[in-house]
Amino acid sequence: MKTNLILATAIATLASTTSVFAHATFANQPAKVGSYVAATLQVPHGCEGKATNEVQIKLPEGFISAKPMPKAGWDVEVITGDYQNSYDNHGKAVTSGPVEIRFKNGDLPDNFYDTFVVYGKVAAGDPATGLAFPTVQLCGADAKVAWDQIAAPGQDPHDLDGPAPVLKLAAAEGDAHGHAAHGAHGAHAGHGAPAEQAAADGHGAHGAHGDHSGHGDHMAATDPGGFQAVTAGDLELTAGFTRAMLPGQPVGGGFITIVNKGGEDDKLVSATSAQAGEVQLHEMAMEGEVMKMRQLTDGIAIPAGETVELKPGGLHLMFYKVAEPFQEGATVNVTLTFEKAGAVDVALPVGPARGK
Repeated sequence: MKTNLILATAIATLASTTSVFAHATFANQPAKVGSYVAATLQVPHGCEGKATNEVQIKLPEGFISAKPMPKAGWDVEVITGDYQNSYDNHGKAVTSGPVEIRFKNGDLPDNFYDTFVVYGKVAAGDPATGLAFPTVQLCGADAKVAWDQIAAPGQDPHDLDGPAPVLKLAAAEGDAHGHAAHGAHGAHAGHGAPAEQAAADGHGAHGAHGDHSGHGDHMAATDPGGFQAVTAGDLELTAGFTRAMLPGQPVGGGFITIVNKGGEDDKLVSATSAQAGEVQLHEMAMEGEVMKMRQLTDGIAIPAGETVELKPGGLHLMFYKVAEPFQEGATVNVTLTFEKAGAVDVALPVGPARGK
């Protein structure tokens, strides 16, 4: 009995210590400066036993064109602003974009672990220090854990009580200092041209000047063509496509145009696919100065005589629990069920992960 009590006490002490000292960190290997990365934040525990309901991630200077990966059961908000510097992105100057990502209204119990993913470009950074992402966990209305301390030059981050998660960097090829050639030009000229989301598909909420994919034209969604138009009753379905998924990406987006040539309204009520564990109907919509993503549990109305586009930055399909990532050149078979037209099978061509 005494041995059991001592063992139980030791385990409890170890669990408590682990809970206190397990920091929020990134699961990534070092990312090359100038490359794109799905930064995967690991949240190991809640707030002294309380469940985490919100995770706020401030994006560092040099991490541009960010887009959060949608997360089932969580709302996603993206706050945009000006960058301190201007970055060259495929010949275009990028001076603004997402500066903070907030995963909200979720529930991550203290005794569970989860990850939160933000895709973006490491446009600049120093491999000696990496990029720090100050992060705060909110647990209800009265508890939080702050991982927002950034080590001073020469300081060991392990000496900090709440060190900000650091994305480790590797030097870009041909650049001994690891600084991307996309330099800081000091411009603050308004917001860059919006581009739609990548398969991460970046659902999340982009600010007033953002859209479903983030702000990098390299991610602009492009219809690869090859979709076979389908007619079902008064509905005509055209321009369907999805995008190749990045390694480790568990979700993807789907897009299609639906024309109702009849005199009665119809509604897209659900979608299924054997290639995904779940397919949801989603919408990106403005709420004040913030664009947010939400699931449309009541379906998508297809008014008589009108055309409804499911496209990046607006209405779209979301593929969850994808076992085999969509590969460029393949097709994704989907069954769309309408209130009046019934079930309609379509094959969505898979375009490139990055828009051409």
